[in-house]
Amino acid sequence: QVQLMESGGGSVQAGGSLRLSCAAPGMINGNYCIGWSRQVPGKEREGLATMYFSTDTTHYGYSVKDRFTISQNNENTIDLQMNSLKPEDTAMYYCGAEFLFNCRGGAATRFRFWGQGTQVTVSP
Repeated sequence: QVQLMESGGGSVQAGGSLRLSCAAPGMINGNYCIGWSRQVPGKEREGLATMYFSTDTTHYGYSVKDRFTISQNNENTIDLQMNSLKPEDTAMYYCGAEFLFNCRGGAATRFRFWGQGTQVTVSP
């Protein structure tokens, strides 16, 4: 299902920053977890950051935890602030949401609800 919508992707040089937004109406509450993941064609999907509202906790992927920050922007929006971007960050970025009872912890890669994705390209 496509019930979320990402925005904010684009092209940036290495070392730059981007802020992605995920519109997730009705899902930013303790009944869900919601997070960001990314994927490059031919490579495994990588979890970046997930918010677990039931416990008010966040989990980051190890490779990005010092550079990326997930946050709640407003009632309906989750953001991902990405700093110190590297060429290897180039990927399609997705936000996703899952019912709490299926949230498995960590920086998740599997969700029940998805957006269409937003492309991030980092040039060297």
